[in-house]
Amino acid sequence: MDKIKITQTRSIIKCLEKQKRTIKALGLGRPNYSVIQPKNIQILGMIAVVNHLVCVEDITA
Repeated sequence: MDKIKITQTRSIIKCLEKQKRTIKALGLGRPNYSVIQPKNIQILGMIAVVNHLVCVEDITA
């Protein structure tokens, strides 16, 4: 299964509550944190909500 690396690039201080919860659900919390998640529809939907706060890279095995 493909995986993606998600890095938070901006702070969530002045963001909407929905965006803050989405960042927490992705496993992020502060700028320059990175997580590796499976590439599926749910994760891609969450990334679409906070795409202005994160940077996404594909990881191929």
